[in-house]
This record gives sequence, C-alpha cells and structure tokens, in this order.
Amino acid sequence: MSVKTKLDAVFEKAFPVPFDDSSKFVFFSDVHRGDDSLSDEFGRNKHIFYHALNYYYENDFTYVEVGDGDELWEHPNFEFIRSAHTTAFEMLKKFFDDNRFFMLFGNHNMRFSDEEYVKNTLYEVYDEYLGKQVELFPGITVHEALVLKHRDTGQELFVVHGHQGGLMSDRFAPLQLFFVRFLWRFMHTLGVKYAASPAKSRTKRHKVEKLYTKWNENHDTVIICGHTHRPKFPTPGEPAYFNSGCCMHPRGITCLELIYGKFILVTWSVSTKRDGSMYIKRTALKGPEPIKNYTRKTAPQNL
Repeated sequence: MSVKTKLDAVFEKAFPVPFDDSSKFVFFSDVHRGDDSLSDEFGRNKHIFYHALNYYYENDFTYVEVGDGDELWEHPNFEFIRSAHTTAFEMLKKFFDDNRFFMLFGNHNMRFSDEEYVKNTLYEVYDEYLGKQVELFPGITVHEALVLKHRDTGQELFVVHGHQGGLMSDRFAPLQLFFVRFLWRFMHTLGVKYAASPAKSRTKRHKVEKLYTKWNENHDTVIICGHTHRPKFPTPGEPAYFNSGCCMHPRGITCLELIYGKFILVTWSVSTKRDGSMYIKRTALKGPEPIKNYTRKTAPQNL
C-alpha cells in the first residue's frame, strides 16, 4: 500500500477533536521511554521532560503524544517501562484525569493498536508500594490519528505519527522489530548509536517525510508528525508539514505548541546562570505563526 493510499485511509478514520483560538495543545513525539537502563536513550532527558510536563499541566495545555511514547520494540514488557519512569506516568495521569490527554501509537508502540492489549496494560497497573492494582488510564483509547478541527473556520490539522506507509517502519515492521530488539538493544549498551538517532544530519530528509509533504500539498491540510526525530516548522507558503522532533536528542527535547491559534516550535534544555547554577530553559525556535497562514484556500465558515 502506498503512502498516499495509507494516509488517505488513516485521515478518513482519524478521531475528531474540536478546538478554537482559546485552545492550548502541546505535541510531543518519540519520547521512547525505556527501562532506564543504558539502552534507554530517554533516560538522559527524563528530568527535562518532567519539568516541561509540569509547565504544560500548570498552564492548562492538552497533551498529545504523537506516537512512540514507549519503546516497546526494545523493551516489550510495558510494566518495566512504567516502573522505571513512574514520575512521568504520574504526570501523564494528571493530564488524563483532567481530560487533557491524547495518545497515538507509532511503529515502536504499535501494540497499543490492539484494544485488548491496551485494556490489559494501560487501564490498571500494579503499585509495588501499595501491593495492589491501581488505575492508570482507565478506559483510554490509543488512536492512530487525530483531526483537530477549528470550530469557527473549519480548518483541519491532521496529527499522525508518520510511519504509515513506510517500507521498514510499517510494511516490514516485524522484521525491523526483530532487528531492534535482538541487536540494537544490546549495541546501545556498548555506546553504538541507533540508526534513527536524532544526532544524524537533519539536512538529509527521509523519503517518507518527502512523501508526507507531497500528501499535504495535495490535500491542503496541515499535518503534524514525529517519527523522523527531526523538528520541522515550515514557513507560510511552504507545504504545511510540521514535525515535533523527539525527546532523545543529546542536547534536550523538542515539541510543538498550538496556543491561541498559533504554532510555536519549542526546545527544552539544560542551561546555566552566571553563578554556575543550572536550570531548565524553554526556548522558542520558531514562531509564533498563526495557523491560518498555512492554508491556500478559504476554509468553510461556522462548521
């Protein structure tokens, strides 16, 4: 199945989410939470992630995880991931309990496309301190894609991980899973960088990324992805392909904010003050840019 055919099908069944110019969303992708071992590339940034999540929770954002939040290829037992990063899941639960949480599956956590697996894994978890099962995300649905639709203008934002239609990440995903779980996982512990490392050149665009841009051009619909680990914030007039980046970069984490009808590409990183003390800094890399600048035609009114 081609990328175009696959994306058309995913777009048609995407979960609808209304929003307007008072809404606030933050999009994180490719967190890749692992078991906090040497092969867990999220581990170096976990405290930055905690700080960022607290900022977004306190400022009333809705959290959208655009796939690959958990590294289930390398670490197939979700309970090991959850117990290794209890603080992260406690904070995510706060968003969930406030109805401000959407989770999408990517290729590395595609098991969440199975409703029964989600029910057995995410609804409840075992609390080792209390010695009993406790609620985590009871009743949650893990989506493949979202379509955010503006209440007044009708403008649509298509949110999807970005692996759909890819040769290895989608069509031959079981083969790549085997390769990652039984080879790269152990090479990580020796310091070998994974082939999809964000430290690789950002100028060499992934083939699938180019095809997603072409889909966007044909549909005139803003598309928000992850998967490539490379942040992307187009200039108005360019194809409206956005990428939120990842949480595995050696110098920090990136995300995409949608606040009051405007996009902002943000990085969170460790910085220092003059006295040598360290702190976590939020930096706007690009934006704010109104979302209305990313459509080439007039959107229908009052839908």
